[in-house]
Amino acid sequence: MTTFARISGTGGYLPAKELTNSDLERMVDTSDEWIRERTGIKSRRVADDNETTCDLAEGAARRALEAAGRTTDDVDLIIVATTTPDRIFPSTACLLQQRLDIHGCPAFDIQAVCTGFVYALDVADKFIRTGAARCALVVGAETMSRIIDWNDRATCVLFGDGAGAVVLEASDEPGILSSHLHADGSYEKLLYVPGGVSTSGGCPTGDDAYVKMRGNETFRVAVNTLGRIVDETLAANGLDKSDIDWLVPHQANIRIIQATARKLSMPMERVVVTVDTHGNTSAASVPLALDVAVRDGRIKRGETVLLEAFGGGFTWGSVLLKY
Repeated sequence: MTTFARISGTGGYLPAKELTNSDLERMVDTSDEWIRERTGIKSRRVADDNETTCDLAEGAARRALEAAGRTTDDVDLIIVATTTPDRIFPSTACLLQQRLDIHGCPAFDIQAVCTGFVYALDVADKFIRTGAARCALVVGAETMSRIIDWNDRATCVLFGDGAGAVVLEASDEPGILSSHLHADGSYEKLLYVPGGVSTSGGCPTGDDAYVKMRGNETFRVAVNTLGRIVDETLAANGLDKSDIDWLVPHQANIRIIQATARKLSMPMERVVVTVDTHGNTSAASVPLALDVAVRDGRIKRGETVLLEAFGGGFTWGSVLLKY
């Protein structure tokens, strides 16, 4: 009998502090109209100084477990996708494991920036399909505000903090139908943080610690690669565009989301959009959007859902699933 991996519960968690476009107008030379027109963002959440990525991950994980009807005793794999871990080590997954009082199962982080959750979901799927795990906790969690220069109007308007999680379980019924992961490091200078642990000078400080982005070039590559991943996913599953019930895209920019929807000939009413109130939460973006649409009743059991993301690296990927 074939074993599949199916999502049994979703969860999301956002910091309480809201940062609106009006707030940003008082910080940098920008305007609410300019931000909305170019990105679709109205506000985003920002973690408090004493709030960490693991704090956000724990909130999302507990909600996902509750939704799945599972306890921490059921979990035998923990994967956290993050670009902003609490520490260099231990991994945020190990810190989350400690918080949840889980002992012994594998726990590790994945770093693929905004595509991180899609990568993590694919890895968890393979663990379950091979019998190495039966109940995986897969989390995307970020405190992007920690690596943003709040004086740089090109980047500070884009990002927010949050976490999303799913419980992925072994099932006799198809859940994840296919995953498609890609990367091309030749684009590293279009979206990156200059500093790192092993670069000259050690851990980054000052300007080297902040996100740098060449926005127009990143936009063009994102639109093109996400268009190709749509074609690849449909072809791999022998599906037509009309067979997709919902698109849950990475929430980076409303114009990129609209371009991907056009590629699918999908009305925006069938696209989950949270970028207006979440901003770009990197690896947390897709699971947060998925959780919103599941909890408000839009995405229903048995429907076909396409998840897709694009991030620094560049990395990009998709997961097609039956919810």
